[in-house]
Amino acid sequence: MAIALSMITLSSAPLVWPIEASAQVKVLISGGFSGAYERLLPEFERTSGIKVTTGSGSSQGDGPQTIKAQLARGVPADVVILSREGLSELIAASRIAIGTDKDLARTGLGVAVRAHGQKPDVSTVEAVKQTLLRANVVAIPGSTGGIWLTTNLFPRLGIAEQVRVKLTGRGTQATGMVAAGDADLAVLPISEILHASGVDFAGALPAEIQFVQTFSAAVVAGSTEIEGARRLIEFLASAEASEGIRTSGLEPLATSR
Repeated sequence: MAIALSMITLSSAPLVWPIEASAQVKVLISGGFSGAYERLLPEFERTSGIKVTTGSGSSQGDGPQTIKAQLARGVPADVVILSREGLSELIAASRIAIGTDKDLARTGLGVAVRAHGQKPDVSTVEAVKQTLLRANVVAIPGSTGGIWLTTNLFPRLGIAEQVRVKLTGRGTQATGMVAAGDADLAVLPISEILHASGVDFAGALPAEIQFVQTFSAAVVAGSTEIEGARRLIEFLASAEASEGIRTSGLEPLATSR
């Protein structure tokens, strides 16, 4: 009888594991959390047996490459990772499975300059103001942080009409302009600056004019891989993921295990 039971147990086991092994979760992610995500994803795939495919898009803004626009035209996704402001828009549009959203990390805005170039003074509000006014071109991604800069900070500083801004679709395009010498500096999430090549981090905006972005994850409504999607979010929100998040220029928020 014991032998028979063992045979039943062994023959049953393969029925469980292939389901998890065959899971393939599709992610759409914005730039702010990408550095941490790329550090953490291999460990998730290794320990879970779940394969993940990744696409990218901006958290907010205009154009066809925002995450909202991609979902609207039917780009398949099980998980989205983007700014809380962008996620709120998706929740309002009924694009997110109710109750699955979780805040992962946050980071402030910083200034990027060309690698090995002179770093401007950004230690005070007045120093930032003068740095922006002196720049021939300031590259800013037209997503959450860029929207705040152009509609809130620049008008508040009285320089909205004087700063020569080049809005880009993505943070990588903003840092790319700086690396190529097509812009003197870029202002964007610190985590994106540290993740970019060809630029140096000149410093964070002072606390008085700082805008801290929270990056969040959620399961997309209609996902056919809900269990795998939830497991990925739980992993990114775990205490074990905190160090990878922190070394990517973000402050981890969740501590679930």
